[in-house]
Amino acid sequence: MSEDLVLLDIEDGVATVTLNRPQAMNALSKALRSQLYQVMKQVDGDDSVRAVILTGAGERAFTAGLDLKELGSEEGALGAANAEGADENPVKAIELCRKPVIGAINGVAITGGFEVAIACDVLIASTNARFADTHARVGIVPGWGLSQKLSRMIGISRAKELSFTGNFLDAQTAKAWGLVNHVVEPVELLPLARKLANDMASIDPTFLAQYKKLIDDGYAQSFSDGLALEAELSSAANSAVTPEEVEARREAVQARARQQD
Repeated sequence: MSEDLVLLDIEDGVATVTLNRPQAMNALSKALRSQLYQVMKQVDGDDSVRAVILTGAGERAFTAGLDLKELGSEEGALGAANAEGADENPVKAIELCRKPVIGAINGVAITGGFEVAIACDVLIASTNARFADTHARVGIVPGWGLSQKLSRMIGISRAKELSFTGNFLDAQTAKAWGLVNHVVEPVELLPLARKLANDMASIDPTFLAQYKKLIDDGYAQSFSDGLALEAELSSAANSAVTPEEVEARREAVQARARQQD
């Protein structure tokens, strides 16, 4: 690739993926979206990778969303907002990864960048982080899932407030609303992300991928259908577990609990 718009670092089973256009607030240009797809496909297929961290270069922005300069200068570029292919739609590129993806939000996550953030499995934020949905102000209808997913995450009234005003949501309020799990100082963001990723990486990867799929598939259904899905998959999976395996894992869990205490 002529320019590294997405950086990849793999260490101890954890892949750190960095959107790398800090001079443009990591805006999601066509070239960056294509590279993100390639990188996410690579980490998904790499058996040495057990968990993924997604972040942005610098401290100003996680990503400011679609590159509006590019959209305004190229005929048909706005179609990116409704792209179905993972090579153009960064949300789908993230969702194709079967490993857990931790979003380390280091600055602003705006509009399409907000959609990319909530495509991650877990969000943590620095005190610099801010979220905004400016779709209405730009006059673009979201096409990467924000209009449906955000209300399910923080409640319909709060989601409407953000989407109808375009106002910023600060990191601490995002935590209070249940959007992010942790807020830390910027220097602590990646260390915390790596700690959580290492914890996830210690789980059997096949089981973790299946568990992630169960949660995501159930989330997309009604509550009753999700419970039925769990019951079906649980019965099939648990019947194959031997008492000896349960005992060995119980001892391992107890040993880990003692270490955490």
